[in-house]
Amino acid sequence: MTGKQHIHCAIENCHYYSAGNKCTANEILVANDQFCNSQPDHVDAPMASQITPASAESCMSTACKSFVPKGSDKVTADGIKKMQ
Repeated sequence: MTGKQHIHCAIENCHYYSAGNKCTANEILVANDQFCNSQPDHVDAPMASQITPASAESCMSTACKSFVPKGSDKVTADGIKKMQ
């Protein structure tokens, strides 16, 4: 992949949210709801190459596994960095 990737996010209470609906995480993991709900916080984008791909029925059954609430004590649990 070449060029700069832009991730847009409208979840204003996420640690990685920035003005203009921008995600400032250096990487994210999008997975199906079943996976997201069954894995601990440390299982996230840095481990993506070790995760078995799965299917989703629609966008309604997917989630951003990298979401961390603003002010949470878990912002370092997944190894993702906030870009400036």
